[in-house]
Amino acid sequence: MTIREAEGADRTVLVTGAAGGLGRAFALGFAARGYRVAVADRDLPGVEETAAVIADLGTGTELWAGALDVTDARSADAVAAEVATFGRGRIDVLVNNAAMYGNVTRSPLEQIDPDEWDAVMAVNLKGPWLMTKACSDYLPPGGRVVNLSSATVYSGSENWAHYVASKGGVIALTRVMAKELGRREITVNAIAPGFTLTDASLDIMGDQAASYGVDRGALRRSSQPDDIVGAALFLSGPDAQYISGQTLVVDGGRQFI
Repeated sequence: MTIREAEGADRTVLVTGAAGGLGRAFALGFAARGYRVAVADRDLPGVEETAAVIADLGTGTELWAGALDVTDARSADAVAAEVATFGRGRIDVLVNNAAMYGNVTRSPLEQIDPDEWDAVMAVNLKGPWLMTKACSDYLPPGGRVVNLSSATVYSGSENWAHYVASKGGVIALTRVMAKELGRREITVNAIAPGFTLTDASLDIMGDQAASYGVDRGALRRSSQPDDIVGAALFLSGPDAQYISGQTLVVDGGRQFI
């Protein structure tokens, strides 16, 4: 076993929104580091497929997969309890990745449907709060929470007020969580990815996806899901034990914060 593979030995990670996209990439990355991996999503067939993909790697990773609605407190509590049992009584890392993104309607702020506004906030902002609340009793000293924000918070993205506002709220929530959970030696940080070539992004931009924003970056290439995974592994690993309340922008140098 290599040093990297040993990093997650006897540690359990729960990744929400893991049916595909970044969630699946995170799950695969943690599996490669030797973590016990729990994956959850409202899309149960999709999250079971993620577990199957990990199992096919043949690493012997212990896996748990289940349905989860991050907007529902009972669902959050039930999944947290099941994953804690799977994790020998604890959840060492929580990755709050579940979000409304590809299915969010882009329109001027005057035309946003109030029901869609509420739905976006429920998943993208209420969801991380409910999941962290549900997992709180199972997070040990040294536990980690990683929230997913977005680099669009720093640039502002026209016709997307509800999405941008929800992801800005994630940064604010991260800072409060860091203060409160820090008393128990638990770190809470956020990752703000730039435009990344997930299936949802391809659906949004179509043929323009691969070149979108590339000319604005210090690194003149598009972002792949694996480009974001390293940030989550770092913030969850031993080298980040004194980092908390921070937001790490991973966008190839398009935003300098």
